Amino acid sequence: MIYGQELIDELYQKRILPKDKLIALLQAQNPELDAYLFSISQRIAIEQFGRRIYTRGLIEFTNYCKNNCYYCGIRRDNRHVQRYRLTTEQILNCCRQGYQLGFRTFVLQGGEDPYFTDQRMEEIIRQIKGEFPDCALTLSIGEKSRDSYQRLFDAGANRYLLRHETANDAHYAQLHPPELSLANRKRCLWDLKAIGYQVGCGFMVGSPGQTPETLAEDLLFIHELAPQMIGIGPFLHHQQTPFAQQPDGSMELTLFLIGLLRLMIPNALIPSTTALATIHPRGRELGILAGANVVMPNLSPTDVRAQYTLYDNKACTGEEAAESWAQLQKQMHSIGYCLAVDRGDFKPEVHGTQQK
Repeated sequence: MIYGQELIDELYQKRILPKDKLIALLQAQNPELDAYLFSISQRIAIEQFGRRIYTRGLIEFTNYCKNNCYYCGIRRDNRHVQRYRLTTEQILNCCRQGYQLGFRTFVLQGGEDPYFTDQRMEEIIRQIKGEFPDCALTLSIGEKSRDSYQRLFDAGANRYLLRHETANDAHYAQLHPPELSLANRKRCLWDLKAIGYQVGCGFMVGSPGQTPETLAEDLLFIHELAPQMIGIGPFLHHQQTPFAQQPDGSMELTLFLIGLLRLMIPNALIPSTTALATIHPRGRELGILAGANVVMPNLSPTDVRAQYTLYDNKACTGEEAAESWAQLQKQMHSIGYCLAVDRGDFKPEVHGTQQK
């Protein structure tokens, strides 16, 4: 038996392990154990979703941000960024282009930009939902009050992505300035769940200060929150941040964690991220083979994509637009999958055959 295999078997059966066993499992990661894990996690993903990969059309509508997170390329104090905001009509044009291709979920992602007040966001949401009533709308616009989240939900938003980044207070303080707190980030996630959003959390793999202990705490928090979506990707440095000299995260550990998360929450919506595609030419495909089931190609106008750089050398800033659908389909076909024309909502778990 491979060292660590019994821990994977136990996680598969119980959906969670005590912290000490999670640490031991993370420390046991190696290519042989990866292969064993992926043989299970990929099968689980196929049981839940078939070989259909959900697509989300990503619209990066503002790169202004009031925050100064130490890892982020669009942080407030980065004076090298050419800032932009898309108009409502530009956002709608992105949706129109995506809808023609087959996208049935749009993701509005941006920095925490005070210009986009609740009232402005409500109007944008209503216009998108009015023109595309059969589509789901996901927001990824940071920390807000519960009242603000409720207003945006009432306007028609369906899902909300908010990476928790780390479930350890001391580690959170290593990544963020003092005015940001893990307690408030968690409050936001619990508020979003209580309101009725499909909620996504997640973290960077290999962020400065991360340890097997903090990763185990991330997995325990995700188990407690039980989100519908989980977004993880390797930490990638940006040259105009305090972490410019920090090493990038590991693709291998990222894939291993995708596999573990698939065992923990079999029906979770887990993207194979652009960060994976950035760190390795076949990173997106490898993410699917590890158990991911979502891809998020970029629908933003080509003239602003290069300005939305959270990290250096971001993949596909110049080409990943409408024409990328065919390229993505080709990539998925190469590993035996296809893109789905579907909202890709979170669904109850499909109970397939057990491992043993």
